[in-house]
Amino acid sequence: MSKKNKFRFIGIMSGTSLDGVDLCYAEFWKDSKRQWQYYMPYVESYPYSEEWRNRLNTAEHLSAFEYIQLDRDLGKKLGELAKCFIEKHQLKVDYVCSHGHTIFHQTKLGITSQIGAGPEIAVACGHNVINDFRVGDVALGGQGAPLVPIGDQLLFSQFHYRLNLGGIGNISYEVDNETIAFDTSPANMPLNIYMRTLGKEYDDQGAFARRGLVRKEIFDALNHLPFYQTFEKKSLGKEWVETHYLPLLNKIDKIEDRLATSIEHTAYQIKRIIDQAEVHSKIRFGKPKLLITGGGAFNDYMIERIRTYCSNIEVVLPNEKIINHKEALLFAFLGNLRLHKEINCLKSVTGAKSNSVGGIIHYLFPNSKEIDQNQNDINEEEDTPPDFNKIIGCGG
Repeated sequence: MSKKNKFRFIGIMSGTSLDGVDLCYAEFWKDSKRQWQYYMPYVESYPYSEEWRNRLNTAEHLSAFEYIQLDRDLGKKLGELAKCFIEKHQLKVDYVCSHGHTIFHQTKLGITSQIGAGPEIAVACGHNVINDFRVGDVALGGQGAPLVPIGDQLLFSQFHYRLNLGGIGNISYEVDNETIAFDTSPANMPLNIYMRTLGKEYDDQGAFARRGLVRKEIFDALNHLPFYQTFEKKSLGKEWVETHYLPLLNKIDKIEDRLATSIEHTAYQIKRIIDQAEVHSKIRFGKPKLLITGGGAFNDYMIERIRTYCSNIEVVLPNEKIINHKEALLFAFLGNLRLHKEINCLKSVTGAKSNSVGGIIHYLFPNSKEIDQNQNDINEEEDTPPDFNKIIGCGG
């Protein structure tokens, strides 16, 4: 394939921080070395209204009927946003790819749920849709998260470490040519929760946290939580943050001290992970590079603390388009891989029984065709990854 054979996708991301919906338009093609390349000329962010934020923030308490209704309503909203985005930039689009919004994520019970119904998105935006990327991996015994490392591996391989500081932080890197990735700790979620009690959406540049003091006894207690006692193949959800993380921070009286302690914990956990990874990495010449994206990249105080803890690492902050929309880009890329029947869920990351091709396709147009090409430049193992549309009869 060349750039003449490009594939055009919209990526939609709604994160746990509840700040809004990110959309990007991206084109993908393979170069002469059969490596995926991308071009992302258009991006937009749409903040959630207070009503939508409240609906999503309390969704776990809904009845089954109300939950289904919210799933449908959010799908319609995401589709309408995609349509507005497409019309604004006069785009030609092959598929719209949506992460959805995570409400439940308890993989020990085999449960993960991202609402935003695919058929509703398709009807509202007028395009075929790919969504529900996590459920197949969870069915295979995996964490269903994080999913973006396959995109990190194929599109951002020039960086040794790729860290996204969203509501929950996640990191990816390679050891012996195998991609390792997992959630690092809560990042923006607790900060935004506390700032909203003060009538603000977020702590601008970390100015409020900078005035706070780190409470060492709480900092130590956070670091001793069971989640942090192992590396790899683990993920976090809102339930864990509310049950295990916030109760410890709430023992601190001043909100600025809660913020400072949480940020210190975030930075320290990143240092631990990188120190552990460096032990197993091959000898390098020069400093390893750490790419940081997500809303936390704009928190100057958080970045300062990460740089202090990781002084042996070159911390790279890309342009704002990548910082804000890398996850939307990578979910568009996951859809691209799904369409090409190439692996987009890595067992080395999630702990699943095998690699897989995740994502459910909702065809608005009956004559649409999937791309039929040989897959698996990524994984050289003999086992063939499951295609979940064929296994569970979804899509089509």
